[in-house]
Amino acid sequence: MNFKGKTVFITGASRGIGKSIALKLASQGANIIVAAKTAQPHAKLEGTIFETAEEVDQAGGKGLPLVVDVRDDLNVYTAVRKAAETFGGIDILVNNASAIQLTDTLLTDMKRYDLMHQVNTRGTFLCSKACIPYLLQAENPHVLNLSPPLSMETKWFAPHVAYTMAKFGMSMCVLGMAGEYKNKIAFNALWPRTTIATAAVNMLGGDAMMNQSRTPEIMSDAAFAIFSKPVSFSGNFLVDEDFLRSEGVTDFEHYSNVPGSNLLPDFFV
Repeated sequence: MNFKGKTVFITGASRGIGKSIALKLASQGANIIVAAKTAQPHAKLEGTIFETAEEVDQAGGKGLPLVVDVRDDLNVYTAVRKAAETFGGIDILVNNASAIQLTDTLLTDMKRYDLMHQVNTRGTFLCSKACIPYLLQAENPHVLNLSPPLSMETKWFAPHVAYTMAKFGMSMCVLGMAGEYKNKIAFNALWPRTTIATAAVNMLGGDAMMNQSRTPEIMSDAAFAIFSKPVSFSGNFLVDEDFLRSEGVTDFEHYSNVPGSNLLPDFFV
């Protein structure tokens, strides 16, 4: 698929996996809406929407930085409309924005519970809903949710019920919308087999966890391959390594954040 001139709306694109996907598609000439909250430098987290948009331009694409809080209906609809007006439509949506807290029931306060559900499940539903009218007018439109394969097993819920519910909510959007828009819009989920070296992983496990992770590029390469598929490729719950192997990739060592390290499996796989 030729991505030159295609318009991609990516939530949480100022850093991590979202940024990696942005730069991968930018290298192919895509227009990238860098939709995230970080407009000013963060004390603990690298990257702003403006810095990422500049890198998108340098990579060969066109970046449009927009301050977007996926919990805010008006903010989301305004950003989506701005994106479509600027570039003439929307071809791909990546629901990457997410909130995480791996606490058990008693240690999960309701404010954090609400945040995870508002960002993960509701934010994904809202951004999809706002983009669908434009996607229906696009050639080979795709929606990709960064969420895990659905599995109703106790082991995935027991350690962190609230987080699992919020992430599975994103996956349920794939399950339902893939059927609702069959052969019109492709809806797929992508999840890493190992932990990915992102700011979230660094906060969870520090250098030790980062050293046993893969780089975000494995996810952006997988996303690129997904978007290259026809619209009939839909309703799939894909794991990055497994999917790339099915696409003919055999060497994964270059994705290791620290070559030769023992990789940590991610949650839900």
